[in-house]
Amino acid sequence: MRGVPNVFSNLGLKLLAVALALFLWMVARGSSSIERGFDIPVTLHGLPEELVVVDQGADAVNVRVLGTLVALRNMEPGQFEYAVDVSGAKPGRADYEVDVSRFDFPRGSRVVSRSPAQIPITFERRATRPVKVRADVEGRPALGYEMGRVQIDPPRVRITGARSEVLRLSEVVTEMVDITGATETIEREVRVSPGAGHVWADDPRTVKIKVVIEPAPAPPEPSPEPPAKPGAKSRSG
Repeated sequence: MRGVPNVFSNLGLKLLAVALALFLWMVARGSSSIERGFDIPVTLHGLPEELVVVDQGADAVNVRVLGTLVALRNMEPGQFEYAVDVSGAKPGRADYEVDVSRFDFPRGSRVVSRSPAQIPITFERRATRPVKVRADVEGRPALGYEMGRVQIDPPRVRITGARSEVLRLSEVVTEMVDITGATETIEREVRVSPGAGHVWADDPRTVKIKVVIEPAPAPPEPSPEPPAKPGAKSRSG
């Protein structure tokens, strides 16, 4: 009867073989090519003071990179940004070619695709002007009280933005002031908002609002009926 094989015989060689196989597997895995995609944010530089960006075709550039696992392992989208020089911009639309060769990707990797190939950006002339402020007051005071005058300080603010949008605005609205259940005058410091679009409020961006809450006047008492004239016949008679 043959003896049971000794699994511990030549243990050193067996461990060496396992270690060598593991090493070769890691080398093969690290040298195999993989593809990863990155969304790289777009930033604009050198915008002329007299212009406003009213449309931007892309906020990020998607780049797909082919390389080894080792080369791409430490790549993170936060490491990169795609800077667009718009210092020579004029009113209207301009298309900026996406050039990914400027990126310093790790050795052993290459860009296989990018999207979009161009970034369209539309510019408009900047304008500024003062407009009135309207208070957004909602709710009703407590029973027996009413809202009096509303004071706004300052009553006008200056807005800036795309010229076409600035010229369309005649007022800006404040944040909502709720007077529900109020029994005394309310004072608040609130922001002003030109609304959605490419317009913003210059300093001051906040105003002070005073909503006067005062007792409601008592309803008039009904007038007494005049006394009946002597000799007048009763309607029911």
